[in-house]
Amino acid sequence: MIFAAPGDTGYDIMLLLHILTAMVAFAPVFVHPLLANQAGDGGVRGTLMGLFAGNGRRIYAPALILSGLLGFGVAGMSDEVYSVGDGWIIAAILVWIAQNGLLHAMVIPGQRAMAEGDDTAEQKVSLGEGLIVALLVVQLVLMVFKPGA
Repeated sequence: MIFAAPGDTGYDIMLLLHILTAMVAFAPVFVHPLLANQAGDGGVRGTLMGLFAGNGRRIYAPALILSGLLGFGVAGMSDEVYSVGDGWIIAAILVWIAQNGLLHAMVIPGQRAMAEGDDTAEQKVSLGEGLIVALLVVQLVLMVFKPGA
């Protein structure tokens, strides 16, 4: 039994929370590179990277995970309109898994390494953040245009 369907209050709340958590999860991949460049070299940059890594573990990673889980809920509640087995939904799930992998395997560890003075980790962080942004664009295209639906 579905407790809400597209257009119902329950569905709208789930969708709102899905979008809100996504905004929290993806904000740092846009803001952190700017702040890191403004900090320049030295201790300020290392301190920032330590803060970024800590916030990544406490705020951004949980928000990314929660956004995906809420997305599953939105998709499940849309079952009369879209099937969870639709290709665009499966592709969006795979993109979300890849984003989580990049955040947890490249970005956060790289930021932690930079906080400890390893400037070689900057390329790892930049690549990870860039790939997350590229995958976000792919994910938005999937969710807006719903190819194959």
